[in-house]
Formats: sequence, structure tokens, C-alpha cells
Amino acid sequence: MQQDMADRLDRLRDADFLRLARFIEEHSGIKMPPTKRTMLEGRLRKRVAATGCDDLRDYCAFLFERDGMAEEVVALIDAVTTNKTEFFREPEHFRILAEQVVPELLRDAPAGRVPVLNAWSVAASTGAEAYTLAMVLDAVATARGRFTPSILGTDISSRVLETALLGIYPEEMAAPVPPAMRGRYLRRGRGESSGLVRVAPELRQFVRFRRLNLMDGAYRLDTTMDIAFCRNVLIYFDKPTQQAVLERVCAQLRPGGFLFLGHSESLAGFGLPVEAVAATVFRRT
Repeated sequence: MQQDMADRLDRLRDADFLRLARFIEEHSGIKMPPTKRTMLEGRLRKRVAATGCDDLRDYCAFLFERDGMAEEVVALIDAVTTNKTEFFREPEHFRILAEQVVPELLRDAPAGRVPVLNAWSVAASTGAEAYTLAMVLDAVATARGRFTPSILGTDISSRVLETALLGIYPEEMAAPVPPAMRGRYLRRGRGESSGLVRVAPELRQFVRFRRLNLMDGAYRLDTTMDIAFCRNVLIYFDKPTQQAVLERVCAQLRPGGFLFLGHSESLAGFGLPVEAVAATVFRRT
């Protein structure tokens, strides 16, 4: 009997689940359908322990009845965010970046000065995409000698951004990095750090990270972007949210800048000021 009662208290009531799902979607854009209820319960149990609550029912009371949401909101969103990332994910995009996009951007650059090419990893997660952008752009810059790369990585999750700032990853994550770049840009750990790699400081100098919620009304970056990688994040949003996010991302692209989407994503029906230049690659008109 006591165990049955404990089990009931450590599961979300229908009303609590609906309230949480509504808050999460409104705050982050992430849809939380009933099929994700068990996942949500599992992730929130860690927050139960961290906040000193007794169980999930008590945690929901803490959020909604004892005004705990104000202090817990960032940790709550961190807990429910799915962060899948890897180096050189969808590698064809990086070939297009090096062979087509950068040459076109350089042709547009004013003569007589070395430009800065600003690239943005919109949903950076733990940083692999941002550092991949840095590797590719630095390699092209070294070969051409005509520009300086600057990469911004943003994400809603403070937790993953802490990992991104460190630039330390399991060695198996480095497998997709081409051997020449692996030797140049990654440092293998030794001793207690064996089995890890760290992004070289020479590359980290080009990359910075900041927290950004894609549900914000405006993104207010400190510069317009030449390149925006907004890949594999739209799939978590409904169509109206996708439209709003893409409009705000495009607003941060300078005319002639390039937008990359994930291979499973599309701009069909959104009427954005871009034209297709390759599969899931677009240029701002």
C-alpha cells in the first residue's frame, strides 16, 4: 500500500503534466506531447533531488504553488532539452561552406582589407558544430590568407554551454574529424585525461558562446552574420514557431549571407527573403 502511494506521488498527475508541457512550450518552443511524459518524469526526478523536494508531486507544488519557478526555470529547461551533436555532422554542408560559400563571401568583401567572416551556430549544444565551423573556416583562411573567422555559438541550455566553453570531449567524438584537422586542432589527453580530447587554444580563440532562447522576440546579436547554421532544431517546434524563429534568424543575416538548415528541414511555405543555392542551403536576398 505504501509503495503504491509512493509510486503515485512520483509520477506526474495529468494536470501537472499539461501545465508543465504548456510552460515548456511557451518558454522554449519545445513541444512536449503525451508520448514524452515518461521521459519528462525521468528527467525531472533529478531536479526533485536537487531542489530537496520529496517527489514529483511535491516538485510541481514547488514550481507552481510555492513560486519556485522563478529560481528553477533555467534548470528545468536544461533538464528537458535534448542535445544531440557531433563534429562534422552532415559533412556535405562543410564541403559547400569551404568550396562555395566562403569564396562567394570573399568576392563580395571590400578590396584592400582582411574581412572578418562571422558564423553562427544557432543551436550549439555542447559546441561540436561551432568548433567544426572554426576548423573549416580557419583551414580555408590559412590556405587563402584573406579573412579572419569569428564564430558564435548559442543555446538555451546553460549546462551544455559550460561544456562548450571547456572544449573537452570524449576521444571517440573526434572520429569524424579529418585526420589532418584532428592533429592540428585537437589535443589528446594524457594521464587522468586519457580518453579525452581538448580543442586547441589556437582554435578556441575564434569561438565564443552565449545563452540565447530562440523564443525571445529579438536576438540582438552584436553583429550581423555572414553564415548561420540553424540545423536540426526546427524539428522540435510547431510550424508557427518555426516561422518566427527563421524570420528572426534571417534578420541577423546580412544581405548575401548564407543560411544552412538540417537535411530533414525545409523552408517551404515560409516566404522568407532567401533563395536556395544548394540542398538546405540558402542565401539572403
